[in-house]
Order: sequence, then structure tokens, then C-alpha cells
Amino acid sequence: MTSRVLAIALDCHDPEPLARFWCAALGYAVVKRWTDAHGVEYLELAADGEPMLLLQPVGEDKVVKNRMHLDLEPRTGGQREEVERLVGLGARVVSDEPEFPWIVLADPEGNEFCVLPRS
Repeated sequence: MTSRVLAIALDCHDPEPLARFWCAALGYAVVKRWTDAHGVEYLELAADGEPMLLLQPVGEDKVVKNRMHLDLEPRTGGQREEVERLVGLGARVVSDEPEFPWIVLADPEGNEFCVLPRS
């Protein structure tokens, strides 16, 4: 028996603006909203054939580097152009070290992710 990745969960304070960022960044759409037993609303973002992102509201602030993060690759264009596009959507550059092939960004709530060159 094995498992599969059902969703990648992102903690956030305010799911609506974060959903707008990730939908624009990845070409996703909000496909489902649901509320848990405590009245907390979650947003599911998805696109055909792509892993689902689950935005889950949390009360605490992010205080350390993510232990898990997304690695993104531009579908078209180059890495630098994609970084500029994502920054225009609300991301910020965290690290751009020439000895590494990735550029580390953070989404509007501080969740880190990397942008790599197209393979």
C-alpha cells in the first residue's frame, strides 16, 4: 500500500488574497470552499492535472523558514522573467545567490518557494 499527495497545505492569515496570488501565479482557480467544525473556512485551489493547494487559516505568525516548499518552473519564458512576474503579483525575492540555480521568493504571507530555470 502507498499514499498519494492529496493537497499541499499552506498556512495563512487571510486565504482570499493569498488565493488570488497563487491562482495568478499558477493558473489555478478556487475549486472548493469548506468550513471545519470550528467555523474556519478553507480554500482549495487546483488546475487539471496539477497538485491541489489547500489554504488553511491559522492564528499564529510564520516565524522560521519553511521545512517544505514549492519549486516552480516557468512554463514559458525564462527564470528571471518569471521572477519579475511573480514579484509583480505580490511575491518578494528572499535570496538570489549566483552559485545556486534557484531564486528564493516569498508569497505575500511569507511562505518561501523557489523558481528554477526551465529544464
